[in-house]
Amino acid sequence: MTIRTIGIIGGGQLGRMLAMSAARLNFRTVILEPQADSPAEQVANQQITAAYDDPAALAELARLCDVVTYEFENVPVSAAETLAASVPVYPPPKALEVAQDRVTEKRFLNASGIETARFHAVDSQADLEAALTDFGGEGVLKTRRLGYDGKGQRVYRKGDSSDGGYEALGSVPLILESFVPFVREISIIAARGTDGEVRCYDPTENVHRGGILHTSTQPAAITQDTAKAAREAATRLLDALAYVGVVGMEFFVLEDGSLIANEIAPRVHNSGHWTEAACMVSQFEQHIRAVASLPLGDTVRHSDCVMTNLIGDDIDSVPAWLAKPNVLVHLYGKTEARPGRKMGHVTEILPFRD
Repeated sequence: MTIRTIGIIGGGQLGRMLAMSAARLNFRTVILEPQADSPAEQVANQQITAAYDDPAALAELARLCDVVTYEFENVPVSAAETLAASVPVYPPPKALEVAQDRVTEKRFLNASGIETARFHAVDSQADLEAALTDFGGEGVLKTRRLGYDGKGQRVYRKGDSSDGGYEALGSVPLILESFVPFVREISIIAARGTDGEVRCYDPTENVHRGGILHTSTQPAAITQDTAKAAREAATRLLDALAYVGVVGMEFFVLEDGSLIANEIAPRVHNSGHWTEAACMVSQFEQHIRAVASLPLGDTVRHSDCVMTNLIGDDIDSVPAWLAKPNVLVHLYGKTEARPGRKMGHVTEILPFRD
């Protein structure tokens, strides 16, 4: 089948960057997004302004497009399955189902031979107390669904009271994860084509502030064995899901260099933004290539780099960044800077380290 038009569910900055990459490869894009004048609509060919699960909107998207993808993992699985009945949807709806629930995600990773932190499903205050007892009074309590950028979480340390902890996070299904004694955080961006070929970018080292990614640095301070382990884990995950498209996979690195998988994102990922400046083929173009059944691109890095997110009022620093050499500035078309809101990112290209 000849691909001419790609549907993208979600109109945020990731959808925007996917639409920009699609245009470079001569594809038209149609966005499904409830917010008018979304960042993606500003650069796409068309936007259907409706809820992600609106039946009429989904039918229209399927009619207009040859293939559909998405820019975030909280797309209703039912919507993806409805679309998949009449048009290819990549990544497959199964990837959404796995990634949307942290317990389901960890069980799937473990079943795929990928180690995670220990965890307990928490569905009541009694469950929370029992789980904390098992973990020595410590752990990270998270909502199983919809949490991102540090939202929907509570950290427990020895001596902290668990009273009201379940109710404080909304009395919804939760997960308690054990602490992991990590020395750094890394992630890997990988892609799988419709023919099953897998290509991985170099793992990147990440620093978070307030639960939000602050910087991604290439190269990560890890051994070749650790990097190989990350690539192998990503490949196992992609094959297990019969995945098509780009995935982001986050890990904790332990003192001995071994890895504990933290979470997966079935989409292009913030920690892969550096690829647009330091690789010939960015993660965004790679995703478009994958879903359009084109050959995957080269993932070799031509430079070292540091990607820095511009969060909230960081947008005011753009003139200073623009004055620096070897810096790529990418802004997202958002008019209002709010605390915690991603307004753009910058990537500073550096010479290869000796």
